[in-house]
Amino acid sequence: MSTYQRFEDLPVWRQAITLAERCEDFLAAAKDHLTWSKRDQLDRASLSVSNNIAEGFERGTTKELLAFLYIARGSAGEVRSMLCFFERRPALAHLKSEISNLKSLAESCSRQLGAWAASLQNSDITGPRHLNDQTRRDYERRQQHRDGAADFQTLLAQHLPPDHPQHPDNRPT
Repeated sequence: MSTYQRFEDLPVWRQAITLAERCEDFLAAAKDHLTWSKRDQLDRASLSVSNNIAEGFERGTTKELLAFLYIARGSAGEVRSMLCFFERRPALAHLKSEISNLKSLAESCSRQLGAWAASLQNSDITGPRHLNDQTRRDYERRQQHRDGAADFQTLLAQHLPPDHPQHPDNRPT
């Protein structure tokens, strides 16, 4: 698993900022067909996705990060919902392809945020704010143990004959 030091390096943040940029381009193209409030709402919701990822990343605890990831995911859903509305408007029929692309981008952000949140919920790390040298060493030692056990199982599977009782295919599930 990669460890990111800056939110700008996160693939989901990069995709979220691209979503905000493309929404802004869409809003410029659709300006004459949308009310000010709808333009403003899509503009704020689309930028909220990347902003909440960044804010959660910088907070320093897993619990806070999770809260902001869910807010970001909610904003991605809001963007998608607004695009579904725009897609139904006859005045925006000439922008259907762009709307469809934006919906896909927002949905991709949602999926990535959901997967990241799920992985954090199963993590025993409470966040960098809670780490000291001893807990960091303990975590790294546990991680090395898990990685070593997985490597050993892979090596074992490669060298045992398929009919051996310890071969992974012969173990009860």
